[in-house]
Parts: sequence; structure tokens; C-alpha cells
Amino acid sequence: QFDERGFFARSVCVEEFRAHGLPAAFVQSSVAWSRRRGTVRGLHFQWPPSREGKLVRCLRGAIHDLLLDLRPAEPSYLRHRAVLLDQDNRHAVFIPSGVAHGFQTLVDDCEVLYQMTDVHAPALATGVRWNDPSFGIRWPITSDIVIAARDAAYPDFDRNGFEEELRKRTAQSSGRV
Repeated sequence: QFDERGFFARSVCVEEFRAHGLPAAFVQSSVAWSRRRGTVRGLHFQWPPSREGKLVRCLRGAIHDLLLDLRPAEPSYLRHRAVLLDQDNRHAVFIPSGVAHGFQTLVDDCEVLYQMTDVHAPALATGVRWNDPSFGIRWPITSDIVIAARDAAYPDFDRNGFEEELRKRTAQSSGRV
């Protein structure tokens, strides 16, 4: 809602989240700032037993936000979706547990807010390479990419190896070893 002072908006409403089957209890918030246009972060996810879901919003700048479904039981398994998040549209996207997430900055000086449903567990954190040919992801900026060495070094996706590792970790976390 805009007026002469600016705007006021609700960013999280428990009732609305529940009505859509989404968790609304956030236990950790983080901010990512990227200096340069073309910066890629991700694609990150956490292995079980983590149940980390994320609510992501771009506070400053503009990003091409990307979700890659890594949940074998879902019809959207191994498919990706991109959305524009920017300071003008003020949209947010919820990334469920089991979905890899990443983004590319479309302008210099971007700030992105993450609200997580589970505490980040570095021992469970991993990812999928941003330009892995298995997924055919088209990024809007293709030259002068800025990316962390770790994110650039993820190996090519191995579906069978991934599914086996996911089964093993899911069984371990549920006590069915």
C-alpha cells in the first residue's frame, strides 16, 4: 500500500502460508549482497535430514531467481523454473525443501533476503552446477560471470548417483538404515 510516505506491506502471514500448505516458521534469516551484474549464486540445496525451505526476496536490484526440483516423487522432478525478483515488483518466492536454488544478478549492487525454515547445516550443504547441460538452464547473462569456485566446481549431475545418495540419507535420517 503506497502513500505520500512510501509503502507498507506484510511480508509473511502465517494464515496465508498455511492456506497454501507452506511452512511459516522461519528460524534463520540471511542476506546476500552481490556487487556485480552477472553474479551467480548456487544452485544450492541440503541433504536430509535437513528440511530447509527458503523464502527469498530481492531487497535491492534485480535477480533472475532459479528453482530446480530435486524431489523424485514430484511431477516437476528435474525441471526448473525462473522468476524475476526485484526491488520494484517486491515479489518473494518460497523454495521448498528438496528444491535447489540459485540466482543471477541482473544489475550491479543486489541485496537478497533469505528466511529459512531450518538452520543451515554446512555438513549437509551441496549443490548442482549452474550451467550443467543436464538441465538446459538459460541464464540471461552469459559472459563476465562472477561465481564462487565451489559453485563452479560441482560435477555433472548423475541422476542415478543422486537418487541413491538421497535414498541412503533419507533412510538414515528416518532410522531405516
